[in-house]
Amino acid sequence: MKDSILVFGVGDLQKSIIERCKAKNLFVVGVDPQPDATCKELVDAFEIVGGQDYEKTFEVAERYHVKGIITAATDKPLIMMTRMAERLDLPFFSMETAECSTDKFLMKQKLMEAGVPCAKGFLLNNMSELKDIKADYPVIVKPRDNSGSRGVIYCKSLNEVEIALSEALQYTRKENVLVEKFIDGKEYSVEGIHYDGESQIIQITEKITTAFPYNVELAHIQPADISTDQQNEIHSLISKTAKALGFENCASHTEIRINSKGIYVIETSPRLGGDYISSTLVPLSTEINMEDILIEIATNKHLTQDCFKTAINKFSAIKYFELSSGIIISLNGLDRLNTIQGIRQWNFRLKPGEEVNRITSSLNRYGYAIFQTDTAAELEKCMSKCKVITDALVMK
Repeated sequence: MKDSILVFGVGDLQKSIIERCKAKNLFVVGVDPQPDATCKELVDAFEIVGGQDYEKTFEVAERYHVKGIITAATDKPLIMMTRMAERLDLPFFSMETAECSTDKFLMKQKLMEAGVPCAKGFLLNNMSELKDIKADYPVIVKPRDNSGSRGVIYCKSLNEVEIALSEALQYTRKENVLVEKFIDGKEYSVEGIHYDGESQIIQITEKITTAFPYNVELAHIQPADISTDQQNEIHSLISKTAKALGFENCASHTEIRINSKGIYVIETSPRLGGDYISSTLVPLSTEINMEDILIEIATNKHLTQDCFKTAINKFSAIKYFELSSGIIISLNGLDRLNTIQGIRQWNFRLKPGEEVNRITSSLNRYGYAIFQTDTAAELEKCMSKCKVITDALVMK
């Protein structure tokens, strides 16, 4: 009889982790609040369960005798997963870790207490409060409890904060939002695994984002072009961050910025990175499968150091399409993407006659291409060719 694993979320973000669980011959039970969850046909058993329904979640876990719990690319179920893990005695992190990791203000407090370099911030309930606070502009306004750049807005003045506050409150269940000092510099993410008291950095990803006021990720490139000294400093910083937040038996996805003054942690989460970073780019650049490692941890298998060793050193990237404003006139020529040497997969969601929207969060991006090459120069050429092809689709 197959061992069962419970996957929280049965959407596109969890598709890869579901497939890896199946490849490991596990009986996959998926729970999702949406009855039309996009990957419900992939799991062995699908259950519609509300995100806050603890008793029904436990009933499902008990009925299927689950031996592990797992998710990917989302923070939303982490508190529920921690409760399940504690009750079922499964490998996971603590409730304190879950609570701090799903509230960016609590996270910031923990990081500052541990001496981890990060942006100073405060909570804002309404504009009358801000008038009594001398904010150091520019600032970032963001929800405390969301991800995917939803409601994250760069502000240069009091008036811009007022507009941003209204928008950010639409993306949170909290009564207030976080306002933090903007830290400039190049943006990166760090993909890690935390197991047996140790922190392993698997890959460092360089990011390209939209222009402000929104800061939406448009490309991820691996490995990041940084020095050995910076890599060593990042490893030390991630270990310090993991200890501050209690990361154990988990992956981590940590956003950082590097400027002339140093390296700063923007935020982190004890889960796999989204945007195909952990599921696709890391295997393409290193041949390390972080999803497989996390499944082994979740099902209480013993890990050896061999699973953290890089097998190849290639370059990989995902480029999200960013088109000029206009109307899609035709998809003729889009198949030329297949002729780009190094392209591994692509997806384009707009149709002829549709208007190109402004990208304001990860939810309204409209397509991507993924590449793997032997050199950074080859990767840059691939991404440039991709832009030429997609730009031709738009009537301005």
